[in-house]
Amino acid sequence: MFRQSYARNQSHHPFRSVGRRNSSHFAPRARDARVEPTRYISKATAVGDAAPEAYIATHQFADFDIAPELKANIVARGYTAPTPIQDQVIPYVLNGRDVVGVANTGTGKTAAFLVPLIDKIMRNRLSKVLVIAPTRELAVQIDDELRLFSRNLHIQSALVIGGASMGNQIWKLKQHPNFLISTPGRLKDFVGQGLIALSDYKTIVLDEVDRMVDIGFITDIRYLISLLPKDRQSLFFSATVSGSVSGIIASFLKDPVTISVKVRETLASVDQDIIRVRSKEEKMSMLQTMLKKQEFSKVLIFGRTKWNVEKLARNLAQNGFLVGSIHGNKSQGQRMRVLADFKQNRLQILVATDVASRGLDINDVSHVINFDEPQSYDDYVHRIGRTGRANKTGTALTFVG
Repeated sequence: MFRQSYARNQSHHPFRSVGRRNSSHFAPRARDARVEPTRYISKATAVGDAAPEAYIATHQFADFDIAPELKANIVARGYTAPTPIQDQVIPYVLNGRDVVGVANTGTGKTAAFLVPLIDKIMRNRLSKVLVIAPTRELAVQIDDELRLFSRNLHIQSALVIGGASMGNQIWKLKQHPNFLISTPGRLKDFVGQGLIALSDYKTIVLDEVDRMVDIGFITDIRYLISLLPKDRQSLFFSATVSGSVSGIIASFLKDPVTISVKVRETLASVDQDIIRVRSKEEKMSMLQTMLKKQEFSKVLIFGRTKWNVEKLARNLAQNGFLVGSIHGNKSQGQRMRVLADFKQNRLQILVATDVASRGLDINDVSHVINFDEPQSYDDYVHRIGRTGRANKTGTALTFVG
C-alpha cells in the first residue's frame, strides 16, 4: 500500500554506513553486508495457514517435581501446559544440568529458568542465583516475572541495573537476596567496588547472549565468567549462536544439554513492506499521514540513535500524537513509566532505539515502523518480532531512501 516503485529507484539508492550508539558500555559493531530492500518485503501468511503443528507437551506443570506452593502460583498465572522450551528445559534444570537454550524471544524461556530455580531456592534457602540480561528493560521484566511466580514464597530479589539509584540497589544487596538480576555494565561496576562477590553465586543464567555480544558486552561477560565459582550450574539462552557466542558457551558451561526450539527468523504473521522517500521532509510527512490512520492503533517506531529518537518523539508530540520515547539517555524510572503507558494503551506511539527490539513483552502492537533502517538484518528480525504475536497478524514498514 505504501511502497513506491522499487525497480525505478534501486539503481540510485546509496546505502550509508551507520554508527552504533555512543556509550562507554557499547563497542562499535561492523554493519552487516548491504541489506537489500527486497528483504524487508514479505506478505504475511494467513494466521491459520501459518500456524505450526500443535506442540504436544511431554509434561504438564503439575507433573514437575516442584513445590506445591510454586505449582499454585503457576496455576494462578494461568499456565497449564508448558511451552516447548519450558517442557524440555525445566526437567534438566531440576536435575542440576547445565543447559544451552536456543530460542526466540517470546517462547517462554524466562519461566523455563525461573520455575526450576525458584524451586531450587525453596529447597535450599542459602542458594543464590545470578541472572544477567543485556538491557535494563529485560532485567526489569525478568524481576517482575520472578515476583509473580514467587508470590508468598518469601523469596527476595535485587535488581542491579544502570539508570537507577545505586543507594537503593546497595541496600537491597545487604538484605542477602536469593536472586540477583543485573545488566553486565552495572554488575561489573559493583563487582569492581567490592559490593558483589561473584564467588557466592553457584547458579548463573545468561539470557539473550547474542544481544549482549551485539551491543559490545562480550569482554565484560568473559571477565564476569572468570570470577564465577568453578562448581556451579550454568544456564545459557540465545536466539542465535555465532562464533563469539560459541566461545562463551565453551568457557561457561560443562557438558551442557542443548535444547533448540528456534522458529522461523522472519515471522510469517508479519506483513512486511518498504516505503521509499526522497527527503527527510517527505519521510516525516508520510509518517504522520500513516499515524493518523485508524489501523495504526499501537505503533512501535525504531530510530538509530538516542538523539534521532528523542527528536522524532518531540516532533510527533508537537503535532498532537500521544507518544513516548525510550533510549539510553533516559533514566530507568522514565523508561519504565513510558513502557507502562504504552503497554496500557495510554500512548499510541513508542519511539525507541534497539533497546526495545528484544525481550520486551508488549501485547497488540499493530505496526512496527523502521524510521531509520536497522544496522543489520538480524536487528531487523528482532525489531519486527514485536508485532504479529500471539496468533495475530502485524505489519512492519521500513523507510528506505
